Formats: sequence, C-alpha cells, structure tokens
Amino acid sequence: MDQIFKLIPERFHAVSRKILNGERITEEEGLMLLNQAPMSLLALLAVNIKEKKSGEYVYYNRNFHIEPTNICMFDCKFCSYRKPADSPEAWFMETDEILELASRYKDSSVTEVHIVGAVHESRGLLYYVNLIRKIKEILPQVTVKAFSAVELDSMIMQAGLSLEEGLMLLKNSGLGAIPGGGAEIFDETVRLDICGEKCSSARWLEVHETAHKLGISSNATMLYGHIENNGHRINHLKRLRDLQDRTGGFNAFIPLKYRKLNNSLSEIGEVSVTEDMRVLAVSRIFLDNFPHIKAYWPMYGKNTTQLALNFGADDIDGTIDDTTKIYSMAGAEETKPSMTVADMESIIEGAGYIPRERDSFYNPVK
Repeated sequence: MDQIFKLIPERFHAVSRKILNGERITEEEGLMLLNQAPMSLLALLAVNIKEKKSGEYVYYNRNFHIEPTNICMFDCKFCSYRKPADSPEAWFMETDEILELASRYKDSSVTEVHIVGAVHESRGLLYYVNLIRKIKEILPQVTVKAFSAVELDSMIMQAGLSLEEGLMLLKNSGLGAIPGGGAEIFDETVRLDICGEKCSSARWLEVHETAHKLGISSNATMLYGHIENNGHRINHLKRLRDLQDRTGGFNAFIPLKYRKLNNSLSEIGEVSVTEDMRVLAVSRIFLDNFPHIKAYWPMYGKNTTQLALNFGADDIDGTIDDTTKIYSMAGAEETKPSMTVADMESIIEGAGYIPRERDSFYNPVK
C-alpha cells in the first residue's frame, strides 16, 4: 500500500485511502476526482473496486432489441432517434412484425429481449401488457427487460392507474426487468432545457423505487457530455446511490455519452474519450452500492469499450444482432451493432479479464 501512495499526488492521499479501504466518498470528494484526479489514479481506484465486486470476470449476454416505433410525443433536444410521423426515417411496427422478430430467436441461445422506443399516443398500457404476454408465449425462457421509466410513467398515467397497479399488470404479464433509459440528467434546470416534456427526475426515481419494491429490478443511466457540468453529474450519481441504499434494486449503472448527429444540440460537439473514461471511473468509485458498471459497446464502439474495462467497467452488454438504431442514428461508429460471442470474449480477454456469460440478473449462463 505504501508503494502505491508514493505514486499518488499528496492532495489525493486522503480520498484514495478512503476508497482503497472500502469507505464511501462524499459529493465534494467525487467532484474533486471528476475535476482534478489524474487518469492513472482514476483507473487504479476504479479497477480496485471493480475487482472487489466481480473479480477477474467481465460479463456479457446474448440479447436482442425490439424498438416498436420512433414516432414520439416528446421532442428532446439531444434525441436523434425520434422522427415525425411523415419522415421517411420514421417507423411503426405492427404487432405481427414485432412477434415475427421475436420468433426469429425461438430456437436460439438468447436470454434477454430489450424493448424500448418512443412514447406513441396510440399505444397504451394494455397494448404492451398483451404484447409481453405474446412474446413470452414465443420465448418463455427469455427475460423481457422493457420500457424506460418515461414510457412507463406515460402508459400508466394514461391508463388511470397508480404506479403499483400498472407495474403489477406488467409484471404479471411477464415483465422481468426495467432498463435504465430516460434518466438523462436529474438537475431540473438542465432537464427542463433538454427534455422538459418528459417526466421529472423525481418521477423517474419514483418509478424505479416502486418497481424495486414490487420485486422488479432495473438498471440506471446518466446522459453526459451535453450542457450539464460536473456538479450535475455528481448530484445525479448521489441521487441514484441514495435510492440504491433504500431498495438495492439496481443491477447496473450505464453512463451514456451524448452523440451529436441529427439533433438540435449538434453544435456543441462531443466530449473526448478521455472524458468518457473519467466519467466511467468516477461512476464506479462513487456508486459503491451498485454491483455492476456497464460499458455499452454500441455507444462507445468496440475499441473504447475494451479501454473502459481498465477504468472500472465489468459488463459490455450483449450480442444485439443489429436490432437497435438509437445510437447509430446519433452518429456512433457502430452503424449496424452486432457481435458474436467470440467477438465479445475476444474484447474481454484482450483487456486481461475472463469472459462470463450472464442472464439479465448476472447469474452465470452455462
């Protein structure tokens, strides 16, 4: 330990000692790390925590996405996915199309279907309850991880039900988990500017807290690299950490990078890969009660994802099979995101870790 501290600038000794001893850091200490810490120190601290939580393993799964439509009631400034109904890039999948897509995986080794999309005015809670039932009839062994908190809030409110009632309907139809989308950034001033039509940050947290209390686990995200600052980022992480203290229902945190193509914030550009790694490492350090941090490869690209494994990430998501367009429409380098199991294991092994296939709840798949 003493040898390590010889390599750390003295002003970071106290916070580093806390982290290496497994103690929780404050918002002020998190902000100091995000603003000032050398990248080598962030990598050392984040990997130390990662290896305490998941050892030498890095996780992946076999999954595919269903994105039923990109015609949305909301018009968020950062979004490249949403298109008006008369756009040649708009789509609206009929139920038969969705079920046909699910049927392609009937005899596969896929363990998860991830369903997110736009908030469309013609599709409500009962439609999605019935859709999940039909997908589970086709793929009974597959976990349905579906609907951001924004989608859930909209469909449940339109149905005139409480969150508990709506989520229980979905759970009883086969909903197994909730993805982390729609969190964006929790600061209400920034949120009002970039996505003011969406539910509030408090409502996002309420949806996830209610789901956790009903036995539905979830993920969490943060959209960074737009008009927010480091203080907003740390506050976002603090609110997630506080909720996890209360419920323990989050499986993973996914930092999501703003991508600039085809949206109204394009002129601000994108942050660097160095900034990506800084945000990811501090997220791993600050979120001491989150078991997993995901490097979402369709967002980062394969090379940056491999780098992220040396800044605290222990999961790279799944095979995907070219079934998501959300990040490719925003300019990510992976224009047709798809990887084989061999591809994913090669990335993990190349970073010095052991690949481990998982299900949606991080149970090993043999």
